[in-house]
Amino acid sequence: MEMLAPYTTLGLGGPARDFAVAETAEQIVSLVAEADRDGVPTLVLGGGSNLVLSDEGFDGLVVRVASTGVRAERDGDQMVLTVEAGEDWDALVSRAVEEGWSGVECLSGVPGLVGSTPIQNVGAYGQDVSQTIRCVRAYDRRTRQVVDIEARRCGFSYRDSAFKRDPSRHVVLGVTYALELSGRSGAVDYKELAARLDVPMGGRVGLADARAAVLALRKGKGMVLDPADPDTRSAGSFFTNPVLTPDQAADLELRAPGHPRWEMPGGLTKVPAAWLIEQAGFAKGYRRGPARISTKHTLALTNPDGRAGAGDLLALAREVRDGVREKFGVTLVNEPVMVGCAL
Repeated sequence: MEMLAPYTTLGLGGPARDFAVAETAEQIVSLVAEADRDGVPTLVLGGGSNLVLSDEGFDGLVVRVASTGVRAERDGDQMVLTVEAGEDWDALVSRAVEEGWSGVECLSGVPGLVGSTPIQNVGAYGQDVSQTIRCVRAYDRRTRQVVDIEARRCGFSYRDSAFKRDPSRHVVLGVTYALELSGRSGAVDYKELAARLDVPMGGRVGLADARAAVLALRKGKGMVLDPADPDTRSAGSFFTNPVLTPDQAADLELRAPGHPRWEMPGGLTKVPAAWLIEQAGFAKGYRRGPARISTKHTLALTNPDGRAGAGDLLALAREVRDGVREKFGVTLVNEPVMVGCAL
């Protein structure tokens, strides 16, 4: 049996009953289809950077995605990239910046593989992949066919997609992105990044400058994988920023007048989860047993010395969630995918 902990950035996860590495899209489809026919539970594993695996492991087949390949074709003023699911995401972003392809530069330093990006609608610093995805190639386990799903049919929303809402149906095989042929970044509309770059909101900078600034900000929060930094033994942001209805927002305003927020379309309000966590009494470095809140950023829960199990990490996550709910009436939702466990 293969232990799964080494395949996750949190260093969590027990053994897999069966384990296979798929180096092509065809192998991914073959392995998953055969397991489905035989009634074998299947886990498709990418970079393991957005995953919490149970200490009991996975009683089925784990398919490790290792397919590679990038095809770049010009289409007017855009470069269209068709990328296999097993390609490293940050390597793709680095190439885009070097080649002068704009649209993903603010997603620099995000760990994981290309195949996971549409599932989570990966985003950071004002960009998310739904802004550049044209279509997703996937194996539909219900119809047993390989399908190309246009972006408009992917159900993208904040850190969410149709793939995430129905995780058992599709296996992502590849993603097609359309990037602007430009040496300039997209409009910088994230306050922290604009301040770092010393540009007004909405300004544009060189792609390399944007990437360097994002990497510096992420590193300062322990969000760039580094074996020498225990704070990076995490799954990135553990909680999403809550999006509140008008009634929920009014209740929070009564509890915490003047709290930070972002106004959203449809009368919704987004609130920074990190602020809620800190104000509920959970400081950077707060520890519960071997699991710890990052010393750099309260949104990240870490396994700093590798001694924590999934149970330890989830106990800390529940303590934080319950503390925020008691103080503010807001329930935090986990961002990483849970396998064999739940918050």
